[in-house]
Amino acid sequence: MDRIDRKILAELQKDGRQSLTELAERVGLSLSPCHRRVRALEDSGAILGYRAQLCASRLDLNFSSLVFVTLREGHQEAVADFEAALPAIPYIVQAQRLFGDPDYLLMVVTQDLPAFQKLYDAQLSKLPNVQRLTSTLVMKQVIADRHLPI
Repeated sequence: MDRIDRKILAELQKDGRQSLTELAERVGLSLSPCHRRVRALEDSGAILGYRAQLCASRLDLNFSSLVFVTLREGHQEAVADFEAALPAIPYIVQAQRLFGDPDYLLMVVTQDLPAFQKLYDAQLSKLPNVQRLTSTLVMKQVIADRHLPI
């Protein structure tokens, strides 16, 4: 990956909807070489995809919580069962496996506190192999969806 590829990635992070013509102008290439480079970046996995950024509050998802999960057992099957169950809960918008204790960090969004409590009781607490859940409420997002430093 060279300097021009990095410029392409930086520009696409800023505006993934821009046309290839606009992108080529911004990075100083003609259309065909720019298109080839974008395709190569997509094929290499450097570009995972394109999507719209949504405003959670406009979608009535005003409540965010960080849920720390400690598993009862750490063997491969228990971890796999827990991780396989996560995609079925759409309110979990991020899940990260951690070193040490706790084992996981989940970012959860819901409409409000009662909706979170219902989700917590009905689904989160029943995830496979969960020993302990600890939640903290998000007061304010200071940095979200930040561009990667290229």
